[in-house]
This record gives sequence, structure tokens and C-alpha cells, in this order.
Amino acid sequence: MLSWLDAPLAALGAGFLRAWSKVERSYRRPFSRVALRLKFAYYPLLALLAFGWLTWDWTHERTLNAAENTIFDQIVKWRPVEPLPSGRVVVVEIDECSIEYFRARGEGGWPWSRQRHADLLERLDREGVRAVGYDVLLLDPSRSDPAGDQALEAMALGSDGRFLFAATRLHRGYDAGAPHTASQAPGAFARVDRPVDDPRVALLLPYGVAMAAASAIVNVARNEDGVLRDLSVYEVTGDFGLPSLPMRLAMTTNGQPPDAFAPSVRPNWRARTRLPRVSAADLLVDGAGACRRAEDALPALKDAVVLVGYTAAGLNDAKPTPVEPVMPGVEVLGEATEALIAGSAIRVPPAWLKYVIAALLVALTAVVFFRGEPHNDIDSIFVATNLLLLGAAFVGLTFFAWFLDVFAAVGFVSLVFGLCRIYARIQRGRAVGNGDYRADFDPAKDRWLAVARLHFVPDAGLGARAVVRRRREYRRRLRRFLYAGTDAVMLEGVVEEKTWLHDALSDLVVLMWHGESEADARTAAAHDLARLERNLAGQDARLPDDGTVRLAFGAGETAGGWPLHVLIGQVLASSNEWPLARHSIDLLRPAGPTGER
Repeated sequence: MLSWLDAPLAALGAGFLRAWSKVERSYRRPFSRVALRLKFAYYPLLALLAFGWLTWDWTHERTLNAAENTIFDQIVKWRPVEPLPSGRVVVVEIDECSIEYFRARGEGGWPWSRQRHADLLERLDREGVRAVGYDVLLLDPSRSDPAGDQALEAMALGSDGRFLFAATRLHRGYDAGAPHTASQAPGAFARVDRPVDDPRVALLLPYGVAMAAASAIVNVARNEDGVLRDLSVYEVTGDFGLPSLPMRLAMTTNGQPPDAFAPSVRPNWRARTRLPRVSAADLLVDGAGACRRAEDALPALKDAVVLVGYTAAGLNDAKPTPVEPVMPGVEVLGEATEALIAGSAIRVPPAWLKYVIAALLVALTAVVFFRGEPHNDIDSIFVATNLLLLGAAFVGLTFFAWFLDVFAAVGFVSLVFGLCRIYARIQRGRAVGNGDYRADFDPAKDRWLAVARLHFVPDAGLGARAVVRRRREYRRRLRRFLYAGTDAVMLEGVVEEKTWLHDALSDLVVLMWHGESEADARTAAAHDLARLERNLAGQDARLPDDGTVRLAFGAGETAGGWPLHVLIGQVLASSNEWPLARHSIDLLRPAGPTGER
């Protein structure tokens, strides 16, 4: 049965390879002709194109930033350990349970009375909180509860800035008719020594004078892809900054001046270790908890910074974050406040750094390939580098609140490296005589072959490391010369790399030329070897080889039945070799009519 299967499978495999070879030649040979014209100019041209794209991307789309955001979202969700909250920030939730508790008692559902909000603030004050950020918009006085309005205003007036209320920054299109300028906004601070630019700014402020003075904006802007990763600490308007609620809470708690804050902050988003929280009803009702079990204790509120806001379905202004597609706005503000107060914000290198790194690595890649095709082990170095960076990102984000956002830069450079490697393979394919890249050998037409053995002999007295380096440099120069385009075919792959036999033969290279006559083959060989000698001599002025290239040569007529392996074996075994020099190369040329060379 196996014999019955082997025959058709072998025929099928051979037929497929023949057909696929035609497909490969249809595009590889044109590419080879292009490479023969461009030679090594391809690499600086590719680098210039890459620099141009990086410049355009930095000034327009910044797709590298978008790629980094996606990587950040995955790492922050997959990290095995999350940092614990400091306990200094607590979220008080106006959740479904709190609303339903008072509705069930006949005291009304949502919206709550102003007095109930005042009672909640009073309870927090009695608990000894350090500051409160009230993320509930209280824009207009209540017609049904004027006493509650007065209570809230009185508490704001007597809190000495400890109780802060939510305000909203309207769209800039409404600024022209706004009654306030930027300098008159609550908590506004000058960003320059002598502020001049003081434009009008449209804000929705709480109804009371004291409440408006103790307010801060709660607007949050999402990243380009709609996910909220970074929060604005303050909004720049003219020469002034308008603080956010987390910034004013941090200033009140830590006593920091406005110039101590960066324009934005990236909280240390957590999927499993959320901020401490408590339902508002549990604070408003003395004794047994309304929404918690009796055995569950309230989070520590003394000296804590509290964010109050609604999380009930249909009420909360939910935002998509890296760890949760729908996170209540009060929790988002709480995470930002935690980052500012506890110093737990994720630190990210400047956005320009990845572009600089990408540009430097592109330049390095272009230079390396321009000097000659690098070793195949470079490919594994790229993979190892990416894995190392990924591990560093996990460790840095988990234990040090650092995110190394250079993955997109390395990925872009990997693309450039791949294009360089593909082009080098085209050059190599032509240099080794691959039929996909150059015309096939025709025994009926190319009746004669010329074979040269090149042997690098290092100078006496060099150390072992110096010898390895000189041989490696010699092979690089030789490959670069052959890749630029010659009539020679380089014999490669006789022995496996990184074996003792390969190391022993690594300084031997066999080149072959063909022609219709012995004169044609010898002329082609002499022409290319003379060019090689000039090329090596010209480069010795910059980086000397500290060695001699020695040459052995032979020619034979393959059409007469002389096996090729016999010719190559004779040249390899020949003890008659001489230095690669002009006078020795002249000896290879065919004899003239009088027998002179």
C-alpha cells in the first residue's frame, strides 16, 4: 500500500515544484534585475522612506501611539499581580441599592433631595474625612427643597475648600458668550509669570456662590480609539489652567502647588483590586447597613479622600477603560485621584521617544545591511529583543508603575528589517546562481567552466579573536562585492554552519564562471577577480584585513564529459596558489595569438 501511495505522491510533488518554480521565477527574476540596478542604494533609500513615514506619522496620525495603546491594554489586563490601593481614596456609590432603599421607605427615588445630599456630606464630615469630591452636578436651586440648598451652600462655605463640587466645561463653541474669563474660573492658575491671554470660558457651575468657588471640572477626554487611559489633570485655556476635580483634591490633601502637576495622568488601572467603596445608603442609615451585610465593616473613612457619585444603571456616566468596558465616572475620577495623591500613576516615556528609537534602529539596520548581509542569527536577536521588552513591560507595570512603550517602534523596525532581509535574499539568490533569480545554466551553450578558490590567510602574530574578526570581515566584503552583481557564481552550503568542519573551511570560497569557450570563461574570471582585488584594496585603507587573499584556479570543458565535481575537487586540492594581485590575475587571462598573456 505504501508503494502504491509513494509513486503518485512523488509525481505530484515533482509536478507541484515545477509549477511553483515558474510562479516564483515570474516575480523573482524581475526583482533580481531591479536589485542589479539598485545594488546597495536600496538600503539608504528604504531608510529615507522610513524616516519620511515616521515624520509624517508624528505630525499626523501617530499610529505608533495607537499601537502602544493596544499593547498597554493587554498587558494591564494580563499582568499576574495588581498593585493594591493605598486606602487613602474611597468611593461612595449612589447605586441601585441606595436609591431603591429610600424608594421602598416612601421617601422618593432619584433624584434625591438636596437635604439628603447635605446629610451625606455631614456624615462624611463626622467620619473625619480629609476631603470630598462630589461628582453630582447641582446646577440649579431646588424649588422643592430650599432648605437643603442652603444647607449645602453653608457646608461648602464652612468646609474651607475640603468639600469640592462638580463643574462642567462646555464646548469651546460656547466660549464667546460666556460670562467668565479663564482667570475667573474656580481654582484657575496662571501657567506663565505674566499672563496676558485670558479668553472667555463657558462653564456649568453649581448654583451656590460658595459651591461654585469650591468646584472643579469633571470632564474627561478619551483617547483616539475611544478608550479612556489618560485623564487631563487641568485644561489649558490661554495662559491659564483650569484644574480638574482630582487635581483640586490632591492640592487640598497634599498641599501641592499647581505647577507640581503634569497636564495629564495615567492611573494604574486595576481589574481585580478596585478602590474601597461603600453604598451611600449605608452611610445615611445608622445602625445596620442598608446595602451591606451586618458583618461587613465600612472602609476606613478617617483622613480619607472620598469621591461621591452615582453608579446606578441608567444614571452613571460610564466610560470604557483598559480594564473594563463600562466603568462609572466616579470610579474613573477616583482612580485619577488615587494616582495623584498616592503617587501610583503609571509613568510612560515621552511620546517622541519611540519615534527617535525607531529612527535610530532604522538607521542602524540600513547601515548593517549596506555593509553586507548580516548573519541569520540577527533574526533570532529581534525575537529575543521583543520577548525581553515584553517581559520588562510586565515587570515594570506590575512592580514599578512603568510602561516601556517602545513595542510599536521595534515592530516598525522589524518591518524595515524584513524588507532589508528580503532584498538581501534576492541579492544572495543571484550571487549563488539560483535559477529563480538568474538564467539557468545551459550545458550545451556554456561548454567551459572556470573555477577559483579564494583562501584568506591571516597575518602571523594575530590573536585568536583577531583572526576570527578578520575572517568575518573578509567574508562580509566578499559577499558585498558578489551581491552588487558579477558574472561569478558563489558555491555555498557545502557544510553546515557552526560545525567544526565549517569553521575549518570558513576562509575558503569557491567562485565559478562559464562561457562558450575557454577564453570566454577565463576572461570573465579575470575581469571579476581584478574588480574584487581593487575593491578589497580600496577598503583596506579604512579597515585593514591584516591578511592575504590567496588564489587557486582551474578551467575545464564540461561538455566533453569531464565531471564538474572533478574540476572543483582539483581546484580545492591544488597546492599551487598565489596572492590575489594584479600580476597574478593577468596570468588567468587567455593567451594571445603569440602566446603572450
